[in-house]
Amino acid sequence: MPSFERILVFIVGPTGVGKSAVALRLAEARGGEIISCDSMQVYRGFDIGTDKPSPEDRARVPHHLIDVADAGTQFNAADFAARALEAITAIRGRGRLPLVVGGTGLYFKALEGGLFPGPGRDEAVRLALDAEAQINGPERLWERLAAVDPEYAARTGRRDRVRIIRALEIHVLTGRPLSDHFRQTKSRLQDEDLIKIGLDRPRADLYRRIEERVDRMFERGLIEETRALLARGVPDSAAPFKALGYKHVLRVLRGEFGPAEAAALTKIDTRHFAKRQMTWFRKTADVRWINPDETDPAEILDAGLGTA
Repeated sequence: MPSFERILVFIVGPTGVGKSAVALRLAEARGGEIISCDSMQVYRGFDIGTDKPSPEDRARVPHHLIDVADAGTQFNAADFAARALEAITAIRGRGRLPLVVGGTGLYFKALEGGLFPGPGRDEAVRLALDAEAQINGPERLWERLAAVDPEYAARTGRRDRVRIIRALEIHVLTGRPLSDHFRQTKSRLQDEDLIKIGLDRPRADLYRRIEERVDRMFERGLIEETRALLARGVPDSAAPFKALGYKHVLRVLRGEFGPAEAAALTKIDTRHFAKRQMTWFRKTADVRWINPDETDPAEILDAGLGTA
């Protein structure tokens, strides 16, 4: 068996493409464990709408970073990167191969490229900036950002309130532009041998799989799961309720329309989301893109391991 001391596998691609099934097969065949790179599967209790691996699959292969946060907490990319690095170390300590699998591009970027350490949120600064945005519009805040950090402003939309406020917050708290922090951030994976496998399918095939997946969610009890979460006191404003699987179900429970329309809208939203994911991942360097129905992902993995 090859040494996995410096090997790290990324499996990326759009929702519904089959990442989980491929990762499960590879992990079983090559002695691996799976680290979920999904911003919504981290939340406890949100199972059907985030399409978490089944208990049977999780018994077959150890999975990490699933069910690690309560719905009332805000789990972010920095949290993911820190926890993923811990999981990678632990998996290697067992002599096994870590596979990072999912569709949250920002989390992959945080893990591979690193995130600068701080500062944390400052509610007073944020409230002041948010109030200014409400009065004058986010474009005026963007102009402020362009004056203090033209490099980052050039990569940020004029109405991207969240990123603009965070960048200005960093400048207020540190006296330095966010782009400077990014330049000085070092990747914790710079000495790793990364094997990046991207899964893609013809659009018609992917959309068919997405529609089947949404139908399965509703058949498995997505509406009932959502109702139970609300009954337990989880507010409908909680972060995981922003996952595609729950957005329109909440509207069903408010009486705005029925399950059939909710399923149809969820399919449309998921198709659009898959397109955005592919736009992100296509910009990621060194990904070997394959159709898993035509090319065995194990061939790509074995070539990277030097065992082909």
